[in-house]
Amino acid sequence: MCGRYSLAKSKAVLEERFKAEMLEPFQPRYNIAPTQLAPVITSDSPMGFSHFYWGITPEFARNKPVAQRFINARAETIRETASFKNSFRKKRCLVPADGFFEWKKMGKRTKIPYRFTLLDEGLFAFAGIWDEYENTEGEVQHTFLLLTTAPNGMVNEVHDRMPVILDRDAESTWLNPSTSEETLVALLRPYAEENMLSYTVSPLVNHISNDSPAVIRKTMPMDQFGNYTLFG
Repeated sequence: MCGRYSLAKSKAVLEERFKAEMLEPFQPRYNIAPTQLAPVITSDSPMGFSHFYWGITPEFARNKPVAQRFINARAETIRETASFKNSFRKKRCLVPADGFFEWKKMGKRTKIPYRFTLLDEGLFAFAGIWDEYENTEGEVQHTFLLLTTAPNGMVNEVHDRMPVILDRDAESTWLNPSTSEETLVALLRPYAEENMLSYTVSPLVNHISNDSPAVIRKTMPMDQFGNYTLFG
């Protein structure tokens, strides 16, 4: 499961990379967490950024607490899963990012946070789907989630799943409403580990209130209690 990611780039850099306009204010984000607003580019509006909430509320959990939301969907079963198959067919999106976090379990209680990014630490896009629903106040909210797949060798050292990172030339294919399901599914594969890097970060990432450059800074391996360890 991917439960945190970063988008530590300026609005201008985002617009240039994705050739899309962002009308709303944006500041670099270092620790994006579920239920928060984040920029996406949808198949309905590929020339502009939208700001959606991370976490889709499935049909059977409408008007229930945020805890009922799904933040990830398995790529292997996306076509068959009732909660997501319609969005997979008609409501796909790019989720811009420049890194994501996973935690390596070391024993029963110890977890060490890692950041994964591209070799140049530049921008990329996760494969996402989006949806909309009416909350208890009658307001329409827009939400998204990330698709996950089996990990590449690098991520597998830390976690048994990874978010789908699309190759740059596949981004337009993912958004294109005419793309066949077979072609879409073929895009949902582990990203090449030779094009990625990983490193340990501070346990600051554990708390969503921390959203500063310190969150993505490389550190010696530390557990969630701030203790240094030699076994990261």
